[in-house]
Amino acid sequence: QVQLVESGGGLVQAGGSLTLSCAASGRIFRINTMGWYRQAPGKQRELVATITPGATKNYADSVKGRFTTSRDIAKNIVYLQMNSLKPEDTAVYYCNSVPPSDAYWGQGTQVTVSS
Repeated sequence: QVQLVESGGGLVQAGGSLTLSCAASGRIFRINTMGWYRQAPGKQRELVATITPGATKNYADSVKGRFTTSRDIAKNIVYLQMNSLKPEDTAVYYCNSVPPSDAYWGQGTQVTVSS
């Protein structure tokens, strides 16, 4: 059973940066498109970034130009570099496959952006 563990969240001021990591216990990144999702209080979970096994990346319009996803296949880690953070980026961030699997949801990592 593959497990995904997110880390790297925290409290940052608007305009700041954070890098999130998603570590997998198996070689899921080699065969699945992976996504970064976020869920803000009272809102639906949304997909903000994806990376395919061939390393093609896509981003939601709300984060395009500010967020960058990457991966280290050897370490089984996917990253989300977040720059120019805004208060509206405040959410719990998760990684999962695309489409998401119930079996892969982890605890997520909280990102809080203060104004």
